[in-house]
Amino acid sequence: MKSRIAAVIAAVLAAPLLSIPARAADTPPRTGFEESGGARWTSQPEEQAFLAAVDEASARVSISRIGTTKQDRPLQLVRIGTRPTTRTVLLVCSQHGDEPSGREACLTTVRDLAYGDDERTRRLLRSTTVLVMPTANPDGRAANTRGNSDGVDINRDHIALGTAEGRALAAVIRDRRPDVVYDLHEYGGTPPYYDKDLFDLWPRNLNTADAVHEEAQNLSLDHVRPAARADGYTTGTYGIWTDPVTGEPVRQVAGDGQERILRNMSGIKHTVGLLIESRVEPLTEVPEPVNNLRRVDSQLSALEGLFSFAGERGRQVDAATTAARLAGWRDTGPVYVGGADNDPAEPAEIIQDPPCGYRLTDNQYAQLKDELALHGVRTHGTYVPLRQSLRALVPLLLDARAPYRLTVAEPDTDC
Repeated sequence: MKSRIAAVIAAVLAAPLLSIPARAADTPPRTGFEESGGARWTSQPEEQAFLAAVDEASARVSISRIGTTKQDRPLQLVRIGTRPTTRTVLLVCSQHGDEPSGREACLTTVRDLAYGDDERTRRLLRSTTVLVMPTANPDGRAANTRGNSDGVDINRDHIALGTAEGRALAAVIRDRRPDVVYDLHEYGGTPPYYDKDLFDLWPRNLNTADAVHEEAQNLSLDHVRPAARADGYTTGTYGIWTDPVTGEPVRQVAGDGQERILRNMSGIKHTVGLLIESRVEPLTEVPEPVNNLRRVDSQLSALEGLFSFAGERGRQVDAATTAARLAGWRDTGPVYVGGADNDPAEPAEIIQDPPCGYRLTDNQYAQLKDELALHGVRTHGTYVPLRQSLRALVPLLLDARAPYRLTVAEPDTDC
């Protein structure tokens, strides 16, 4: 199979660039991964030089520093767009520092959207702003570890927000209000039950609005997977082992509804979320560069499906996310502290008649006010009402029944 990266680069180099506002040379930069033909991953200095070159060359691109890691590395957000838009797609790359293929796909995507002069790219950027966090865990990337410099798994920090990386990402979601959050990862296969080129999964948390959940499944089943399969890659549902003969599910090993994972937090915060995982190991004996190219190429194929979804389902996504963000103000319906879309909540995991709000002590508020603000939770001093856009999130942060709560606050039932 021809490398998708090679095809993309060839198309970029051949495309006319006359309509792109340029401030520097028009030759598109290449990543260290591309320069080496997949023999090595792009280094952090190479990434910084690459992004600076793209930023300098294209008026579509702006780069901001949104935080700093414990080891003083920058957390960066790239914005690609030609005008203000009502729709935003956020790519989160390498939350786990030892999973490089998604980061490589994100870097080349930044470059291709910055330089692309085809009608499809122009049409996408007329309606959609694309945000990219190229390296969400720079310290883990430098150490080639899953966690950050404190050993914390960032993808388990989207409730507590105890890490600089998690806090920076929460602020982006609060301030930019993305309609789609696309989270790129890698996984280790378990043949013959769990060895597709790509797995993906939508928010399973039961507090995700029905229409947002439906659009996330549509993104997976009708766009990302078909795009990957069209390029010859196998796909499946993350966390589910399947019988190699019948294809029937036999065991769930991951992919639950816990709210501290970005995929699920995206749904709780009214965003169409999707986790995508490329397989690390090759299915057959091949040289490492060939396998590395497959890992990245499969991610690029899936991204084609994401951008197709943004164009084809944009209005439906806008409607779903807008309605979900308004629904909390009606202050009705149960809140779930457990269960998933494939695992019905037990009665004890359902707050059928939620309180009007929660009262924090002065000390609790002093300790947690920053985290509440980063989440975008509205407070009245030490009082946290449920009637707000992030209604379902409030009990997940403050109720004694929530497994990943920040604290136990006093429920206010005097409505």
